[in-house]
Amino acid sequence: MITIFRKIGSALYQVWFYILVAIPIILLFPILVLLSASEKWYPHFFWVARNLWANFILFGMGCIPRIKYAEKIVKGKSYMLVANHTSMLDVMMMLKVSPNPFVFVGKKELVKIPIFGFFYKRVCITVDRSDAKSRTAVYRRAQKRLQKGLSICIFPEGGVPDEAIILDDFKGGAFKMAIAHQIPIVPMVFFDNKQRLPFTLTKGKPGKSRVKVLQFFETKALDERVKISLCEEVRELILKELMMKE
Repeated sequence: MITIFRKIGSALYQVWFYILVAIPIILLFPILVLLSASEKWYPHFFWVARNLWANFILFGMGCIPRIKYAEKIVKGKSYMLVANHTSMLDVMMMLKVSPNPFVFVGKKELVKIPIFGFFYKRVCITVDRSDAKSRTAVYRRAQKRLQKGLSICIFPEGGVPDEAIILDDFKGGAFKMAIAHQIPIVPMVFFDNKQRLPFTLTKGKPGKSRVKVLQFFETKALDERVKISLCEEVRELILKELMMKE
């Protein structure tokens, strides 16, 4: 009986998450439409997303951020942000980690999510991983954003893996892009989001959500030939942190 009530409570907790996602968007809809209408206004959109939307969701879910930095993010500098992908909370947590405006690169399927998908399409770089032209277009769009002083965020697993997988294989796009644009790679580890809000409807609970920002990887002296080894090195570092936590 206790197990049944826990599952019901977790299911309601999951529903509560989507309610929290929608409330600020609905209340701020005219402002968000305006700020997402032009790329020059994106830093203001990012400020709202980071300081209002993400905080509203994380604290409303009882998922209290605990962030540790091995190296600080420098204001006004562009980076490639990468992390393990475990939960929808990863989006809000990434917003909390970086004070610098950045743009998500993510799969186009998220456009289908009601309300959220409308703005996702307007402000993020979407990619169809099965389409070579779409993948190529990502680099052009990312370059344009980097030239405006923004950072880029990619979850290199390419999606949320099965819950039994601690860390899936990394795809090389983020590392190829970082080398091409000579920007530092900022690896980070999300320790608790899988427990806070997994994709299993009958699981999830509030609590602290720890993030560890690891030492940055510089790319200025690198070329694309080391993309694979760099990708593997970053993955091994994140995996080591996750295994230590286990």
